[in-house]
Amino acid sequence: MSNIIAIVGRPNVGKSTLFNRLTESSNAIVKEISGVTRDRIYGRGEWNGMPFSVIDTGGYVHGSEDIFEGEIRKQVKLAIEEASLIVFMVDVTTGIVDLDETVAAMLRKSKKKVFIVANKVDNTQRYGLSSEFYQFGLGDVYDMSATNGSGTGELLDDIINAFDPNAQFEEVSDLPRIAVVGKPNVGKSSLINAFTGQERNIVTDISGTTRDAINTRFKAFGFDFMLIDTAGIRKKAKVTEDIEYYSTLRSVRTIENADVCIFMIDATEGIQKQDLHIYYMIEKNHKGVVVLVNKWDLVEKDHTTMLQYEEKLREELAPFNDVPIIFTSTLTKQRIHKALETAMEVYENRIKKVPTSELNDLLLPIIDATPPPSLKGKYIKIKYITQLPTHAPAFAFFCNLPQYIPDSYKRFLENKLRANFNFTGIPIRIFFRKK
Repeated sequence: MSNIIAIVGRPNVGKSTLFNRLTESSNAIVKEISGVTRDRIYGRGEWNGMPFSVIDTGGYVHGSEDIFEGEIRKQVKLAIEEASLIVFMVDVTTGIVDLDETVAAMLRKSKKKVFIVANKVDNTQRYGLSSEFYQFGLGDVYDMSATNGSGTGELLDDIINAFDPNAQFEEVSDLPRIAVVGKPNVGKSSLINAFTGQERNIVTDISGTTRDAINTRFKAFGFDFMLIDTAGIRKKAKVTEDIEYYSTLRSVRTIENADVCIFMIDATEGIQKQDLHIYYMIEKNHKGVVVLVNKWDLVEKDHTTMLQYEEKLREELAPFNDVPIIFTSTLTKQRIHKALETAMEVYENRIKKVPTSELNDLLLPIIDATPPPSLKGKYIKIKYITQLPTHAPAFAFFCNLPQYIPDSYKRFLENKLRANFNFTGIPIRIFFRKK
């Protein structure tokens, strides 16, 4: 198990800013209002050659009736249980408040090593104001500015010395990346919680609950990959807050960086214009896709409903509709493991390399039997085919007059590739080049 740092504290003390600094990223949304971070967010950091994991948590609030704050408290407690040591952040500009006392009491019960960070020491006038935090009895207090980085080195030096030197850090950069995407409130976080068997992500009936892109390593049932929950992607006109804008931007970036997207739609609503916008974004970025029709338990159905629904759905997704479609319910966990199996099959399709000899032996006779149409008395001859060394499947067809090949013939060749080699769930690119 790797060494893990959990950053905890009340809202708006700078936890996400420190997380971004330790991980040298901008993965956590930072905004000067409380309650921006909700779920546990994981990242990777390194100091003096020692790698470690970092968990950002939502601001701990006690005694609130807000549904999000109740769920955030659960996430904070889970992060403390999971961590090797704790960074307890407080605000030097406000001093000790009741919520700080509540968090300190919880940390004393945890028996974990705690580093108190007095944040917002942004100028020399604030040095020394942190002495009151020693009364928590949790150890040394570190003056820091998470914004400009002052004090970070001293903190990390002592954290590294407190780590278990025998802990193993598992590198996950080469694992398949499977992103769960869709509109708000289609069940993305519920799906990941159902996969992992724990309340990894906060789930409510309120759209927009998830804000950050959240990575979870899934290692069970013979699978090993990164599972990424994303914020729901809305229409641009409906994105009214800065936080929602950044959430949407992270979701788009997640699609760009994923290998396969589990694309969720609401069975009770059917596929809508915004769903198609997300689907075209996946196709445009040449990512694998599995279509998950969620909330199938809420649909009144007979023995033909599923077939009719799938047929209509494929018509909406055309022309790229060679995709797996799975009808599921995250509430009853109906077919959720089939979704995982199918996503990994699509990943294998995406990284597949077809030998050049096999391509030519199979496709050239088909092309000779059905050649491209002639144009102005000019005959097009395709002589050679090869798969290009790209991340997603792409094929080059070498011929004498590539500029005269119509789109209809390009679709014919794509259909033949799909008929003879399994590329289900994967957009295929075809290029014509002069021999």
